[in-house]
Amino acid sequence: MILNFSERLKNMAGTATREILKLTANPQIISFAGGLPANECLPIREVSQITQELMSSQSANRILQYGTTQGMFSFRELCIDYVKSFGINNAKPDEILVVSGSQQGLDLACRAFLDKGDNILVEAPTYLAFLQIAAAYEVNIIGVNSAKDGIDTDDLEDKIKKYSPKLVYLVPTFSNPTGKTYPLEKRKLIAEITQKYNVIVVEDDPYSKLRFAGEDVSSIKGVGGDNIIFVTSFSKIISPGLRIGLCVASEPILKQMEKCKQGADVHTSHLSQAIVKEFLKRDLIKNQIKKVKPIYKTKKELMEQALAKYMPQEFIYTRPEGGMFIWGEFLADVNTYNLFPKAIEKKVAYVYGNVFYPQNSGHNTLRLNFSNATPEQIETGIKALGELYKDEISKIK
Repeated sequence: MILNFSERLKNMAGTATREILKLTANPQIISFAGGLPANECLPIREVSQITQELMSSQSANRILQYGTTQGMFSFRELCIDYVKSFGINNAKPDEILVVSGSQQGLDLACRAFLDKGDNILVEAPTYLAFLQIAAAYEVNIIGVNSAKDGIDTDDLEDKIKKYSPKLVYLVPTFSNPTGKTYPLEKRKLIAEITQKYNVIVVEDDPYSKLRFAGEDVSSIKGVGGDNIIFVTSFSKIISPGLRIGLCVASEPILKQMEKCKQGADVHTSHLSQAIVKEFLKRDLIKNQIKKVKPIYKTKKELMEQALAKYMPQEFIYTRPEGGMFIWGEFLADVNTYNLFPKAIEKKVAYVYGNVFYPQNSGHNTLRLNFSNATPEQIETGIKALGELYKDEISKIK
C-alpha cells in the first residue's frame, strides 16, 4: 500500500522527545533527560480523595458530560485570582482558555496565527517541542541570540526589523532548556519592542512556581499589552497526567484560539478541570507548591555539587534559581550528540543541546534535568558523565 502522507510531515523530523520518554521508562537508565516531576511529589492522596468526592456529588453527571470549549466557567473564574500571582491583574473569564496541557496552548497559538512561509523568532536555544510544533506549520524559525540574563533584546529588535516575524516565542522564567530568568526591565523592554512592531508574543511559563531563590518577577503579559499570549500549566506543580493548562490573552485572540481548539478536542477533560479547580478552591495548590519546592531545591544543589566534583574543568553550567533544568556547555571541541550513545552504554541519559536550536547548532551543549532523579542517581549519573567527557577531552588534548 502506498501511503500519501501530508507535506507538513516532511518538516516534522522526529525530535528527542519521543526517545526521552522511552528512556525514562527504562529502569536501568539514569535519566537526566525528560522534564518529569518527581514521583514522590505527585499528590496521589489528594487527587484520589477529590475524585471520589466529585464522583459522589450531584454534579457528577455534568462532569462526565460534554462541556464548553473554553473550559468550565467556574474554573476560569477561580483562575482569575490564580493568574494574579503571575502579575496578570485584570484578566476576565472570557480572556482565559483551558487547554489540554500548555503544549496544546502553544499549538493553538501557532494554528491561529501562522501561515506557510511566515517568519517567527525564538531565543536560541529554546524548548525543543515548540520547534517541532512550529515546523508543522511550515514556517521559517529564526534564532535570536541569548545573553546571560536571557534573550538579547538588541538582536531581537534587529531581527524583528529584518524579518517582520508574525510571532515571537519565549520562555522567560527558568527557561527550558537553560534555566535562565529574564529580569523585569528586560521583560518591559520586550513588551515595548513587540508592541511597537505589532508582533505577537507567546510567553510560555510552566516553571515559575518552582522558585527556590530570588524574588518573583512579573510575567511579560503582566507588564505588556494585548499582543501577548500567556501560557501556563499545572503539570509541573500538580500532575502532568491531568493535562491542564491555561492561556490568557485578549478576547479577540482567544476567540480564534477557541475555534482552533473546537476542531482539536472539543474541550479539555471535565474531570481533570474539576480536580484542579478543587486544588484552587481549597487552597491545596499552595500546600502542593510548598511541598515540592524544597525537594527540587535539594536535588538541584546535589546536581550542582556533583557537576563541580566530577565534570571536566572545560564544562560550564547555569545555576538557576528554580525550575527543573541545568544547562551545560563544553569549552572544548566535543559533540554531545555523537557521545550520547556512549552515555547510554554507561546507563545515563541527557538531552544533547543541538535539538534546542532552530539551526541545529550548539553541539557542545546539553540539558540536564534534576527533578526526577533520586539523590543516589544524581551522584552516580553525573560521575559517569564526568568520566565519559574527561576521557573524550583527554583524547583531544
